[in-house]
Amino acid sequence: MHSFLESDKSLRGARYSAARRAMPYWADVLCMLILAAVAGLCLYGIDQMVQPLAQLESHPVTLDPWQLPDYALRTTLRMFIALGASLIFTFIVATLAAKSRKAETLIVPALDILQSVPVLGFLTFTVTFFMGLFPGRQLGVECAAIFAIFTSQAWNLAFSFYQSLRTVPADLDEVSRQFGLSPVLKFTRLELPFAIPGLVWNMMMSMSGGWFFVVACEAISVGDTTVNLPGIGSWLALAIEQKNLAAIAWAVGAMALVILAYDQLLFRPVVAWADKFRFEQTASQKRPRSWMYSLMGRSRLVSLLGAVLAAPWKGLMLINWRVLPKFWKVSPTPGFIRLTDIIWLGLVMAGCLAGSVYLFRFIETSLGMSDLVSAFGLGLATMLRVAALIVIASVIWVPIGVWIGLRPLWAERLQPIAQFLAAFPANVLFPVAVVAIVGLHLNPNIWLSPLMVLGTQWYILFNVIAGASALPTDLREAASMFNMRGWQWWRRVALPGVFPYYITGALTASGGSWNASIVAEAVSWGDQHLQAVGLGSYIANATQAGDFPRVALGIVVMSVFVIAFNRLLWRPLYGFAERRMSLD
Repeated sequence: MHSFLESDKSLRGARYSAARRAMPYWADVLCMLILAAVAGLCLYGIDQMVQPLAQLESHPVTLDPWQLPDYALRTTLRMFIALGASLIFTFIVATLAAKSRKAETLIVPALDILQSVPVLGFLTFTVTFFMGLFPGRQLGVECAAIFAIFTSQAWNLAFSFYQSLRTVPADLDEVSRQFGLSPVLKFTRLELPFAIPGLVWNMMMSMSGGWFFVVACEAISVGDTTVNLPGIGSWLALAIEQKNLAAIAWAVGAMALVILAYDQLLFRPVVAWADKFRFEQTASQKRPRSWMYSLMGRSRLVSLLGAVLAAPWKGLMLINWRVLPKFWKVSPTPGFIRLTDIIWLGLVMAGCLAGSVYLFRFIETSLGMSDLVSAFGLGLATMLRVAALIVIASVIWVPIGVWIGLRPLWAERLQPIAQFLAAFPANVLFPVAVVAIVGLHLNPNIWLSPLMVLGTQWYILFNVIAGASALPTDLREAASMFNMRGWQWWRRVALPGVFPYYITGALTASGGSWNASIVAEAVSWGDQHLQAVGLGSYIANATQAGDFPRVALGIVVMSVFVIAFNRLLWRPLYGFAERRMSLD
């Protein structure tokens, strides 16, 4: 009997071991099927992008539900291509701005200007250029749409990464110097891991922000150029034009399914992976979960692909970069450094002056001083809306973001919901807004304003969640031991901890609200049109009419307001956050 039990136990142990060994093969099969499906869809979508331009005329956008999966694929592919380009842009430009004082003097003001330029402003001057690069092909219009989506994603990521690099804790920076890490090793071992949690949440926010402008990016109408690319955005534009509520509901449902799919297959695994870059972990801390991340962890195929993709980067890390400067071992004197700073500043100012003169001459050919005064007055009206909306959004979402960020389980549950709400296009609410304002005889100047912050308020929420989740565990435990509660806990722990992240979110939300004004201040529902007095409606009307001087004037005025707002408010707060982090 004993021998039977022993043999039965060994048999069950052998079966368990065999199942453990067999599991990776099943994981490989599942991962291979998922990767093959994603690759097949991407190849199909890319093949459709390079078709002749005449195909758009022979197969125009329709409201046939059977076409919606293809449209959803095309829109999603454009947004992920733009997101990839935004990440490359972020790693290069934001790192230069954080590492070089000379580069910072040029890059940070440029980012301030670029985030203030509305999507329609970019489309106005880029559609013809990209169509000229690929004559007779859809690829030209596709590039214009992808570039417009890129402009709604890149600045948020760049500011987030720049803020993270500038606020690396001083003690960690000192340790990296004591270990003699080269700049490459310091970037890969300290700075990039420190920035990843915030960067991941901003990636999700940027992806969602792209949906907000998808109608303007796909249903392109600039002067005499009108192109409707197959996609959810052009579907929504046609549904709004035809007052088709059923078609709008179909588009919202398709968008929800797409967001759920890429949340489960990409963002949730990335969030679970990024959690290991937290600098403080405790045994009781609940880590984010993802079935896809667990499946990839069991797959040998994914491990092999990861090793192949990481090989070039690991090769760069093996290079002893400290040896290279020995070939030009020259230490510049303080006087030489000041001289180069003056020369660089002079070159930047000369370039800005030349660009300003050229732009002024372009505008003054058909516009006068009265147009300039009118545009500035409209800018003041939009500025008041933006300031009021950012204050209201901050009061609402900062406490909610802190609560979610401190509870990983709830963050995991609410992540797809927050992504969907952030991605919800304002255009979908145009029927409700127009019918309510007209039926109740409301003032459009007031009641169209919430549409401006509909998509941008989530920048604040996502950044505050990232900041709260990055709060050191020992700090939270110390506050609990000292029985800090109520306002004292908020003043001593929560608000200082999330402050640098909040500034990034509020800055990008402010710039995004200016950008969203072109959508929110001039809305349509069929043949009904409502406008609020502001710079956004001014630019939207000028773009629709193909009035390029007024488009340029509106963009210039908006840029001036955004830069002044950033320099007088957000940049000083940025500096305060950096000084506080360096002291900590």
